[in-house]
Amino acid sequence: MRFMLLMIPQGYETAAPGTLPEADAVAAMMKFNNDLQDAGVLVALDGLHPPSMGARVSFENGKASVTAGPFAETNEVLGGYWIINVDSLQDAIAWASRCPGGDNEIIEVRQIQEFEDFPEDVQEAAAGFKEMQDSANH
Repeated sequence: MRFMLLMIPQGYETAAPGTLPEADAVAAMMKFNNDLQDAGVLVALDGLHPPSMGARVSFENGKASVTAGPFAETNEVLGGYWIINVDSLQDAIAWASRCPGGDNEIIEVRQIQEFEDFPEDVQEAAAGFKEMQDSANH
């Protein structure tokens, strides 16, 4: 089962453009990343720039509307993520618990929907999805 570990650093929602983590925090996180890799469970990982450098695209009545960051109504934002492949939610939680997160950080653990999880009619509607996914991963 694949799980996404979503890092939610409180306060990051108001971080200035170009805000980057401290070297000691990155070093601690790299040890965690190496542990994931050495255990053979790491699929992907990335850090994200603060929302002040991003945008949101919302949809009302089928029309796209763009809002430049930062976003005033936001309490929590993603700072980064890991995708891991483990046997259970409990295993994913165990890995998340090993992260050297700070007092202001939360990790949300979410299982990734697999194509096989969907009923046949949804799989038919998504014909070609698995091939698209494989192509994007190579």
